[in-house]
Amino acid sequence: MRAAERRRLQECERRLHQLGAELPPSGFIRPGSVTCRYAACGKPNCHCHADPPQLHGPYWQWTTKVGGRTVCRNLTESQALLYKEWIANRRRLLEILRQLEDISEEAAEILLQHAKQNDQAPSAT
Repeated sequence: MRAAERRRLQECERRLHQLGAELPPSGFIRPGSVTCRYAACGKPNCHCHADPPQLHGPYWQWTTKVGGRTVCRNLTESQALLYKEWIANRRRLLEILRQLEDISEEAAEILLQHAKQNDQAPSAT
């Protein structure tokens, strides 16, 4: 293996260990998103129909996909804060995983090329 390849491989290993240290602490993870909604009701004389309207809310909602179907759950504000934290943990984890895959691909190219060269080298018998 050439010195330049060895340095690239060492840099990949350094970045791999650095990303491993950035993994979020053992926090919970959840997919989906949290939204805050305000709405008007059906009562014609309610303040939500005034000018300007004073809508009802906030109403917090978590939305995700389960088995290809959209699932929604109404939340309290404190539940919404928990879900936001869990969703953020998941997004950080997925981003770190993506970077780990990129680093692994780069290292694999170096290692596979080196293995191929070793296989093609004439044996000294």
